Amino acid sequence: MISTVLVANRGEIACRVFRTCRELGIRTVAVHSDADENALHARVADAAVRLPGAAPADTYLRGDLIVQAALAAGADAVHPGYGFLSENAGFAQAVLDAGLVWIGPPPAAIEAMASKTRAKQLMGLKPLTDVTETDLPVLVKAAAGGGGRGMRVVRELADLPRELEAARAEAQSAFGDGEVFVEPYVEGGRHIEVQILADTHGTVWALGTRDCSLQRRHQKVIEESPAPGIPQELTHELHELAVRAARAVDYTGAGTVEFLVEEGTGKAHFLEMNTRLQVEHPVTEAVFGIDLVALQICVAEGIPLAADPPHARGHAIEARLYAENPAADWTPQTGTLHRLAVQAEGVRLDTGYADGDTIPVHYDPMLAKAVVHAPTRAEAIRKLAGALERTTIHGPITNRDLLVRSLRHTEFTTATMNTAFYDRHLPHLTEQTPDPHAPLAAALSDAHGRSRFGGWRNVPAQPQRKRYATPDGKEHEVTYHHTREGLTAEGVRVVHADASLVVLEVAGVRRKFEVTRYADQIDVNITTLTPLPRFPDPTPQHAPGSLLAPMPGTVVRVAEGLTTGTPVKAGDPLLWLEAMKMEHKITAPTTGTLTALHVVEGQQVEVGTLLAVVS
Repeated sequence: MISTVLVANRGEIACRVFRTCRELGIRTVAVHSDADENALHARVADAAVRLPGAAPADTYLRGDLIVQAALAAGADAVHPGYGFLSENAGFAQAVLDAGLVWIGPPPAAIEAMASKTRAKQLMGLKPLTDVTETDLPVLVKAAAGGGGRGMRVVRELADLPRELEAARAEAQSAFGDGEVFVEPYVEGGRHIEVQILADTHGTVWALGTRDCSLQRRHQKVIEESPAPGIPQELTHELHELAVRAARAVDYTGAGTVEFLVEEGTGKAHFLEMNTRLQVEHPVTEAVFGIDLVALQICVAEGIPLAADPPHARGHAIEARLYAENPAADWTPQTGTLHRLAVQAEGVRLDTGYADGDTIPVHYDPMLAKAVVHAPTRAEAIRKLAGALERTTIHGPITNRDLLVRSLRHTEFTTATMNTAFYDRHLPHLTEQTPDPHAPLAAALSDAHGRSRFGGWRNVPAQPQRKRYATPDGKEHEVTYHHTREGLTAEGVRVVHADASLVVLEVAGVRRKFEVTRYADQIDVNITTLTPLPRFPDPTPQHAPGSLLAPMPGTVVRVAEGLTTGTPVKAGDPLLWLEAMKMEHKITAPTTGTLTALHVVEGQQVEVGTLLAVVS
């Protein structure tokens, strides 16, 4: 029987594994980088071990240090989580060689399936080698890992060498393995996967299907189970293929077999087998009423599974809440997460953050996963969209509004979506619609308690003015009056106003605005506002054509041959920043000449750092 588990991971997945361990009476050990010293997963574990390393993003790739940490903390088992070393056969073998229990598949099975190139060969498929025009478009993929890292769609043959180089660099950074390969890119298919679970006694479960078609940058955003609109015969075919893949490598533990299903024909293309737990595993847990982490532990202890899996019931949907700005090329956001709270019953929130935690630049920007289960798909959609709409999120910009709109979009509600969903609909889904009365509520809240004679004026009728900016960069000016009767504003009736609550009657309808103030922002219901000075600075801070860093990160590449005086065209890539384990391309805003280049490869930059000037 396992008594103490070290989780070789961080954030949300470590916290999720710890939760099951506590329920089973198992002691927990966390590992952390210097950047994660005060992270939630390090705080909630029974013990935590620091992993030394100069680069926080690479710390969790040091298998030797993780094994040492397990032995030092008295752990007798290691759970890999997902990402990092979870699909590294060498790390699994090192854990076993140290006399520890590995809560995962055998190293040989990882070796066979964790490399997507070897997995395809095992399934009778071959990656492309000599790509020609007739093969386009193609997809460049990392052979190790997943999560969309190291993936590039190539539509022009001339772009292939550059995208191969970029994919190798990103894969090496994320997984410690720069191997990539090329395969045909199926436009507009549906991403369907099968959860499997196998024990050491020959039993293999195929646990339904999941649809993960809503993706950005090849990373899943919304997942559900069962996959809607999939014929029973196709479900049966996918189950058989998944079980066959597992048996082919004597698989044990939890894993996922992924397919791309063509629209129209329904033909299924094998993509890969992930030899680990997936981010989206909670929807399978909800539908089948099981705990996959608990079952992973049982399998590792040699306990046999039942001959047949449990029966599925109802429908489950998961939405990934990211600290990112979808309207600005999915730019990740950092800073303080002041508050994250779901204001609805029956919603499972898996997160690695607590109120007041800092979102670091070194890791994936996912804040949490919100999961609901209901008797039908329509009920699950309504429940999750409503819960997200009411969720309190104070801090950096998130994709919450995008998630709500995606769930309510006709293509999603009618199950006609595919992997090109955001390619088609992103502009519409990211239109900014801040509450028009939120700035007024913020101003009235701020004015509460102040004397109406606090700012003496020659003209008593002159209104008070306040200016705020919304996350889309737009400025909003509001006016109000202090009168003998209290605070008033044109077009509304002020029913109540204090520091934390403003009630306005608008066109006969009474509305409540909850106001929370922080050092750098004001949150009014779900609208975030930044107070602006009354008189804006008339002098420009940067010359026209200046390119500023949209996020903190590292300059990983500068375009070949780019120097001061180089002519550039609008949209030309100038340099690449790496932040949160992803590369972000910085392009020329206009056609002109590069008149200044202020950074070099390897340089760390903060938000707003001047990178280059094109004029």
